[in-house]
Amino acid sequence: MRSLNWFRNMEANGRQLTILLPPSYETEAGRDRRYPVAYVQDGGDLFQLVANQLQHLTLQGKLQEVLYVGVHTPNRNDEYTPWPAPPLLSAYPAFGGGARAYLDELADMVKPFVDGQFRTKPEREHTALIGGSFGGLVSLLGGLWRPDSFGLLGLLSASFWYEGVMPYLRDNGAPRDDLRIYMSVGDAEGIYKANIQRHMVEATLEARRLWQEKGFPDDRLRFRLEEGGTHDALCMAGNLPRALQWLFAPAAKEAVAALKPVMSREANGYAVPRTEQHEIQSRRIGRRYRIFISIPAGDPPPEGFPVLYTLDANASFASIAEAVRLQVRGPQGICPTIVVGIGYDAEGPIVSEKRFLDYTDHADPSELPVRPDGSDWPVTGGATAFSDFIEEELKPAIEALYPVDRTRQTLFGHSLGGYYVLRTLAENPDSFQTYIAGSPSIWWKNHALLDRLPELERRLSSGEVRAALLIGVGGREKAGMVEDAEQLYQRLLPLAAEEGRLRLSFRKFEEEGHVSVIHPLISEMLRFI
Repeated sequence: MRSLNWFRNMEANGRQLTILLPPSYETEAGRDRRYPVAYVQDGGDLFQLVANQLQHLTLQGKLQEVLYVGVHTPNRNDEYTPWPAPPLLSAYPAFGGGARAYLDELADMVKPFVDGQFRTKPEREHTALIGGSFGGLVSLLGGLWRPDSFGLLGLLSASFWYEGVMPYLRDNGAPRDDLRIYMSVGDAEGIYKANIQRHMVEATLEARRLWQEKGFPDDRLRFRLEEGGTHDALCMAGNLPRALQWLFAPAAKEAVAALKPVMSREANGYAVPRTEQHEIQSRRIGRRYRIFISIPAGDPPPEGFPVLYTLDANASFASIAEAVRLQVRGPQGICPTIVVGIGYDAEGPIVSEKRFLDYTDHADPSELPVRPDGSDWPVTGGATAFSDFIEEELKPAIEALYPVDRTRQTLFGHSLGGYYVLRTLAENPDSFQTYIAGSPSIWWKNHALLDRLPELERRLSSGEVRAALLIGVGGREKAGMVEDAEQLYQRLLPLAAEEGRLRLSFRKFEEEGHVSVIHPLISEMLRFI
């Protein structure tokens, strides 16, 4: 279990809470970020048992950053049961049936308190209710009775055996079809009981079947039957990371549905073979993107295709897609790779105002040089939201459509896009395995990027993360651009000497300028990845 100083104890209107913050919450990177919330019953005992595992999965990019709230109860037999029932043993008190009052308190008092104290995503679709045993039962009731507040349910070995629960489920409709539900149960739960608890597994299976028959969407329900699993914290806590990974990932159907096919304006002319165009309206940030995709010919390897994500796709995608298509040929060819271009619905190659928003941290005009034409700087500061779009919406859509090797993902950007690449490496190095920064605008906001490097250097040096970085620049670019790139390379070079920490390369294309450097960099990039 994590040391106690990882947790915060608070009180909300007399209700004791235990808080576990996301890893980036108190960092500079998380300053303007909001986080989904998981309310976990029984004081959060389950997440405390696997806190190190949750952190590991988060830092590996396999689990969204989540704010965990452990909700304590003075009497779970009262607060977690839907209606009164006699005790299972005569020496014990009866079950109190106080779940409705408890859930109303959670939705109307505790949740507003947490949303007011922390930078949360308060919407129901970002709010989970999770528990084990009776905690799983009351979490289900939260979804049935307070779906206005809780859109994600984790039912870990939930007590479907409780008197009256199965008749209630049989007599009522399925849960709301916009809920996401994770259910798990061990196949050995209750098998040694002589009372109603012996129906644990069969009741859970029946609940699942009932919901499916009543039309609950298959893609919004995940079920796991744990072989040899018994009714204890080992089984329940072991399923918590799986539940969180599924609940806080967009459903595949939703992610794919967000991608709308687009007919190319050049439909009657030349188009790069085996490419597609889509539009996607981000649910998270409301912005619209044009997504360009190049799919390799032939069967994928068992682990899936590597993926190269490229920014400024209006300018770069066609060149990269053609280069990949040509260079996979022959015995010395590169590995077939999916290319995903992130661009905009625009005719020109560079969509200035939108890229300034997506690729940058906010900068006051006083922190930036005067623009060459003397005009005002566009709106800036949307990089964090853009990263959320890539991680939470675009990647799941691509991975649902195509066989992807998640251990071989590359991010390429040029100029301001190069700045964004380096920023992503510094803030979320597990998002991609390989980073290509072409002519990066390290100068942005008085070189503020450099302030992010010490934490990256610490994590690389400790072996906490590993990464590969190629920096490319043209020899005929502005002197400051070249100098910044060279100095960054020299600064990171000692980390490359530590085996396995950072695979680092630098290329200066002597005869190229700021724009012409892109094409020679493409071939260098394809060899590097």
